[in-house]
Amino acid sequence: MLHNELIKKSRNEKGISLGELSRLTGIAKSTLQRYETGDTRKIPVEAISMIEKALNLSSGTLLGWDKEELYKNLHSPDITEEYVEFPVIGEVAAGYEHIAVEDWEGDKIKIPSEYLTGHGKDDYFVLRVKGDSMYPQYQEGDKVLVLKQSTMDYSGQTGVVIYGDENATLKRIEYKFGEDWLRLVPINPNHPTVKIENEDLEHCRVLGIPKLLIREFKD
Repeated sequence: MLHNELIKKSRNEKGISLGELSRLTGIAKSTLQRYETGDTRKIPVEAISMIEKALNLSSGTLLGWDKEELYKNLHSPDITEEYVEFPVIGEVAAGYEHIAVEDWEGDKIKIPSEYLTGHGKDDYFVLRVKGDSMYPQYQEGDKVLVLKQSTMDYSGQTGVVIYGDENATLKRIEYKFGEDWLRLVPINPNHPTVKIENEDLEHCRVLGIPKLLIREFKD
């Protein structure tokens, strides 16, 4: 909730007139006056931010945020001891023409059991993303927990697909029931959409649907 009275109080303490505050923020003087008196209850977040900046206040001050109290009231995270370990097998291309492989170089990842949403370990596999056609949603090096299924839930859903019998890719998959085609659609506009149709569909199959993205941040 906005503490309107803090605007006038802070302004007076710093010797800033309404006119000066208007010049610093670009907000009309009459509008600022209504903010101070509380006549205007809904104030845009951008306006609050500009006023705080002009008055040299910490972000959230006018909303009554007390950082020390905020941190004090934060609960410690729950640490689960129940997890499932998966080998990270091969790579799935966020691009095209990447040969599907199932090699394993010893990389493993632990997934909390609750993320399996009632499914067994054998219902999932973990792949590493290669390429940038699904950037920014998926980035090279990301690990993806994939739920095994041979069909899509709806057109436009992201799935892991093998096409041409040996090329694996991660894409949004578009199709229409009753028609012999599907499109592999990237998120990154720098990559083309690929259409697979007619007899080529016989060499195309869905492997699964991404359910969890694991990304490691490096300094």
